[in-house]
Amino acid sequence: MALRDEPVLQLQVPAVEEYLALRVAAGLSAMSPEGAHEGLARSWCSVCVRSRDGLIGMGRVVGDGGLFLFVVDIAVAPAWQRRGLGRRIMQALMEQVHARAYSRTMVGLIADGTANRLYEQFGFKLVAPAAQGMLLRIEKGENA
Repeated sequence: MALRDEPVLQLQVPAVEEYLALRVAAGLSAMSPEGAHEGLARSWCSVCVRSRDGLIGMGRVVGDGGLFLFVVDIAVAPAWQRRGLGRRIMQALMEQVHARAYSRTMVGLIADGTANRLYEQFGFKLVAPAAQGMLLRIEKGENA
């Protein structure tokens, strides 16, 4: 029998509002509601972890579905961190990647801080010095 507040993991896309709130709560950068509305609907795979507190964890895989996939939005609410939820999220996403992705598909991610230790458990390898990750953030509007 499960505990009353045992987190439940499901293959599911989060609602825009809860997605935006969890990103900020987990220390990830804020995103625009318009971008989230468009982007979430185009997820290749998405995982949500919920408790009676609502959305407490998430992760997504995005990409072209054939050649390139990218792991994004791995986030766990601060009160739920250090309980193995990030690992459960990655496990669920990687099960989908291994089941659905074509042979030779390239799967990438950007590891913040020491998160590379988690991702290495799933076969990801640092690419430096042979290659360097790069990022461009588009800023528009009055807060740019």
